[in-house]
Amino acid sequence: MAPVSVSSSGIGVSHLPNQRHKIVTKRGAKFTVMVCGESGVGKTTFVNTLFTASIKDHKNPAKRHAKQLDRTVEIEITKAELEEQMFKVKLSVIDTPGFGDYVNNRDSWLPVIEFIDDQHENYMRQEQQPSRQGIIDMRVHACLYFIRPNGHGLKPLDIEIMKRLGSRVNLIPVIAKADTLTQKDLTVFKQKILETIEAQNIRVYSCPIESDDEDTTQRNKDIMSAMPFSVIGSTQMVQTPDGRQVLGRQYAWGCAEVENEQHSDFKKLRNLLIRTHMLDLISTTEETHYENYRQEQMASRKFGEPKVTKYENPKHREKEEALRKVFTEQVKTEENRFRHWEQQLIQERDRLNKNLEEQHAQIKALENDLEQLYYQQGRSTFRR
Repeated sequence: MAPVSVSSSGIGVSHLPNQRHKIVTKRGAKFTVMVCGESGVGKTTFVNTLFTASIKDHKNPAKRHAKQLDRTVEIEITKAELEEQMFKVKLSVIDTPGFGDYVNNRDSWLPVIEFIDDQHENYMRQEQQPSRQGIIDMRVHACLYFIRPNGHGLKPLDIEIMKRLGSRVNLIPVIAKADTLTQKDLTVFKQKILETIEAQNIRVYSCPIESDDEDTTQRNKDIMSAMPFSVIGSTQMVQTPDGRQVLGRQYAWGCAEVENEQHSDFKKLRNLLIRTHMLDLISTTEETHYENYRQEQMASRKFGEPKVTKYENPKHREKEEALRKVFTEQVKTEENRFRHWEQQLIQERDRLNKNLEEQHAQIKALENDLEQLYYQQGRSTFRR
């Protein structure tokens, strides 16, 4: 369709962005962030630093140790409402503690993968209802995967988890506690991670770089050049040698500043998540990850059927039904055998009770005979 030119004075079409701005401002936004990684890498501190508020409470180390002994991975959801210049964001932070805490970490990612898929499933089911008012949307828009700064690269567990997360959510790798590495070691560590991501075909989030504005394009390039982001988390104010009060950590050798781009990529990551690409993260979740899930599920099941995940396909379901049928038959056979044994035991009990009654009767008769004998013997003695 060819565009139709209008008069130079215009008819008001150009005001549509302003209308959209008013609608979005009135409705606000919903944004869900998931943080993954080993315990003790500073996920809670980073979240509170990111939103400059105590969104999550710090855990008691004793409780954390007790949870580790239980060998469980808990999904913790924290909700908050942020407001800035009359614009409100309903924030949900999803914490997944426990990766890599145990000797055997096989399938430790399953609760997280199932949680992400369940949110897509819940949203899809709500969309299929006659009334779609008040839909609860907990789909994950960004997943920050925290990497321990060991200097050696990604561990096999990191690679496995990141592969599975990258196909379902906007995955953003983050190097935790960047102040524990020198600048040289940090640069080498980043390069190793990028090489592993490329070699293992791990999908990570890539924001749109090209823009009509050269400044925006350059800013996006700067943000993506920092991937994976190295961050420092701290909610404490410290004093720098030049007298400034900043968020950071105080050391004997100096001060590590959270928002100093020479010390960490915290500002770039915050800009990516909040200032420049929050809408793109939400849109990518809606148009890519959710649509992929929806298409996969709609192609593999009928309307109203339970979901079929990658861990469960129709062939496996048929095999499961066959095994369940065999198991049911075996249970019935065993139940019949036990019933037969029970009947035999009841019959044997009745026989023994009957014999016991006969024995009691015989004993009673013998007692009567004995009394009669004593009686006759006593009369004979009296006569003499």
